Amino acid sequence: MQIHVVQSGQSLYGIGQTYGISYEEIAKANELEDPSRLAVGQALVIPIVGSYHWVQAGQTLYTISQLYGLTFEELARLNGISPNSVLYVGQRLYIPQREKTIIDVFLYVEPREAIMESTVAEVRRRLRDLTYLGMFSYEAQRDGSLKAPPMDDIPAIATQANVLNAMVITNMEEFSFSPELAHVLFSDLQVQNRLFENIVQTAKRIGFSDIHFDFEFIRPSDRQLYIQFIRSARARFHAVGLTISVALPPKTSDSTTSIYGGIDYKSLGEICDFVTLMTYEWGYTYSDPQAVSPLNQVRRVVEFAVSQIPSEKIFLGQNLYGYDWTFPYPPETGVAARALSPQQAVNLAISRNVGIQFDTTAQAPFFLYWDDNGVRHDVWFEDARSIQAKFNLIKEFNLRGIMYWKLGLSFPQNWLLLHDNFIVRKR
Repeated sequence: MQIHVVQSGQSLYGIGQTYGISYEEIAKANELEDPSRLAVGQALVIPIVGSYHWVQAGQTLYTISQLYGLTFEELARLNGISPNSVLYVGQRLYIPQREKTIIDVFLYVEPREAIMESTVAEVRRRLRDLTYLGMFSYEAQRDGSLKAPPMDDIPAIATQANVLNAMVITNMEEFSFSPELAHVLFSDLQVQNRLFENIVQTAKRIGFSDIHFDFEFIRPSDRQLYIQFIRSARARFHAVGLTISVALPPKTSDSTTSIYGGIDYKSLGEICDFVTLMTYEWGYTYSDPQAVSPLNQVRRVVEFAVSQIPSEKIFLGQNLYGYDWTFPYPPETGVAARALSPQQAVNLAISRNVGIQFDTTAQAPFFLYWDDNGVRHDVWFEDARSIQAKFNLIKEFNLRGIMYWKLGLSFPQNWLLLHDNFIVRKR
C-alpha cells in the first residue's frame, strides 16, 4: 500500500489516475464521507499491492534500492529497465510489497454504560485484527471484591473468533486511579487473597485467558509491595492456566522518586508473561497543544523498556485519538481539550477549509482553525504517516506487538496499514 499526502489542487479522481485505480476504491478504503472534498496535507492510504517511488534529484537505482531493502539489480528487473539505466527526476518505480512480520494485537474495550449494538458491531468488525480483547475494567474494591463492567456477550463473541479475552483489573475509584486503594490491596494479604480468588472464579465463569493489571499512580513507597503483589498473582494465576500481564506508564529511566517511581520495569517484566507500554498522553486534556504520542518521546521509552525487559514481551501502546485544544490553553484556564478520532479530525479540517501540517520530529499531523466565535483551536491527531512510523518502531525493536486504546474511534488507515505491515497472530 502507498501513503499519499494530498497536495494543493489535487482531486481524488486525479490521485486515482496517478496510481492506476479508481477514486471509488480510495474513497472506500479511507472511508471518506465526501470524496469530492479533501484537505491539503491529508494522508490517504492507496490500496494497491506494493507501492511506487518517484525519483528525486541525485537518486540512482542503488540509492533507491537501499531505501527499500532491495538490490539495485532486483529493482531494475521489477521495473523492466537496465541495471545501468540513468534515472530521470519524476520517474516512477514500482516497489514490491514488504515482507510481513508476525505480531500480537491487543485492543481495549471500555463500555462505561450499557452495551450498545454499535459497540458489539465494532467488536465483530475488528476481531480478525486482534490477538487479545481487553475488557476495561474490573474495578478492584477495598474488600477484595470486584466491580464488573457491562459486557453482554462480547467475551463469548471474541472466543468464537479465536481472540483471547483479557480481564483488565484497575485500582479505580469514582472514575480515577487511586493510589490509596492500590496500597490496601498490596498490604492487606487477606484482602489480596480474596481479590485473587474472585479474579480466578470470574475468569473461569466468563472465559478470560489473561489477567491484565492496569494499576496507575502507584506510590514510590509501594514499589516493592507492587512487585510482590504481581509475583503472588502470577503464582496464583499460572497454577490455573491463566497468564498475567501489566500496563506500564512511559518511563525513560529507573527513577524511584518521580510520578512513575512506583513502577519497576525490570522486575515486573521478569514476572509477567507480557507488558503493554502506555506510550501516549504527552498531549492530554489539560496540557498545552502537542502530539499525543510523539515518535521521539515514544522511542526513548522503547529504548529504555528493551534494556529492562525482553522485547518479545513488550507491546507498544498506541492511541486511536487526538485532541482539539481551545485557546487560551491550559494550565491557565483549566479547560479540557476535546478528544476526537483521526477521522473526525480530518473531517474538521475539511469543514474549516484549513490545511493539515506535519511535525517531522514528533511524526504527527496537526492544524489550526478559528471557530465561529473567532477563537483559535489547535488540533493534533494520528494519521497514516504517524502510525506507519510506530509500525516501523515495532519492527526495528522486534517488539511482541501493539496495544490500542481504544475501540470505537474511527481510524481506517490504521487497520489498512496494520495488514500491510503485519500478520496478526492468533494464539
